Amino acid sequence: MNLDSINEAIESIFATRRRLDGAPRGLDEYTRDISLTRSLLARARLLDVEREYAVVTGSRGKGSVTAIMAKLLKSLGHRVGTITSPHLVHWNERIRVDGRMIPNEDFLRILRELGPQIEEITEELTAAQYLSPQGIFLGIALRHFDEQGVNIAVLEVGRGGRFDDVAVVPNKLAVFTPIMLEHRALLGDTLERIAWHKAGIIKAGGDALSLPQAGAVIDALAAEAKEQGACFTSLSDPELAALVADRPGGQVLRLHPYGELFLPLLGRYQIANATLAIRAVECLQRRLDGARPATPAFIDAMRRGLSEVNWPGRVQQLPGAPAVFVDGAITVKSAESFVASVRARAREPVVSIVGVPRDRDYAGVYRVMAAVSKSLIITETDINPSTRFPAREAAMAAAGEAAAAVYFAKDLTGALAIAREQTGEQGAILLAGSLMLVGECMLIWGVDTSAI
Repeated sequence: MNLDSINEAIESIFATRRRLDGAPRGLDEYTRDISLTRSLLARARLLDVEREYAVVTGSRGKGSVTAIMAKLLKSLGHRVGTITSPHLVHWNERIRVDGRMIPNEDFLRILRELGPQIEEITEELTAAQYLSPQGIFLGIALRHFDEQGVNIAVLEVGRGGRFDDVAVVPNKLAVFTPIMLEHRALLGDTLERIAWHKAGIIKAGGDALSLPQAGAVIDALAAEAKEQGACFTSLSDPELAALVADRPGGQVLRLHPYGELFLPLLGRYQIANATLAIRAVECLQRRLDGARPATPAFIDAMRRGLSEVNWPGRVQQLPGAPAVFVDGAITVKSAESFVASVRARAREPVVSIVGVPRDRDYAGVYRVMAAVSKSLIITETDINPSTRFPAREAAMAAAGEAAAAVYFAKDLTGALAIAREQTGEQGAILLAGSLMLVGECMLIWGVDTSAI
């Protein structure tokens, strides 16, 4: 396996999956074969090193929870590995140790080292099978974690859970962010079925911790925990951290036993995510030392860790004038949360740039953003060919029903130019769209995403 660049590496990683491009997709339980990832990990002895694993799933916020947990654990003195997806700028961002993405040279070297096992499995595939790219990323990550002395790994599931390659690790902690109807063609048409998929990350004798959920979701998680002999805890709304005040660059929260905490993220939804991350880390620490972690030193470390959280592109204000706020808001609920998070910080006139894939409720997102905006600018990106945006005519028709002033720009640079003409230096631009568009913002503003 001769690989000299990240682009060549990605082509290799996706090779068997792309053989099936255009083939009908079905439910994950029939189309995803995680036994192939298990085989790769076994052949390359990638689970031989003992470490503590936490796996995070849900429909939104799972990347944020993963990033916050990692920062808290690092502050407690652990060597922490993470897997998140998708990335903003660099594929390497998906694999980090103590917040730093895996270097190109290590990514390429490890992929070459895993080449013989990957080729063995590839030769055994039937015409309908593929070796999951996510499984290969997991293999690279685990080898990198071994080399870097990682003792705790926090891994974000890509989709679902029960048939997700990331969840093949022997995690004793399962963490659940809000679960909603999503990926219905792949996970099922009902909330109960989607929750069943997510619940699959709960392991025998482990712990499971969830944010508040709909009753059907709680029932599915509790049933899986009972079957696995795991301890399931669902946080209630009164148990979540309370907002104390907004501050430049973040929010002040209050949570027992920590008192007031500074969270350097603007999104209101991050309050619940931070609560979940804190309680999950407490659970991990109890597993490691057998005692309730409420010492002054532990509390100080957690407070410090939370104050150092950095998670780019999630309700982030970019420097300069006019103020530009970006968020990967591609659902109605996430768009509503985005607006609520920045309403007090955004000065008039407000213009929104929106780029939502066609498989989402883009019309609904347009309505939410139009309600607080002088105009809407619809845009898209071709960074990821597998992400399709609505046809221009359909997008403009839907946007026209939501806003009086609507514009179209074929790319983000053009959209920003139109927006700046309308806001001047005093107003605000809200960008709600796919993380590929958010990643383009990071490139335009020169934001370093290699370390968080």
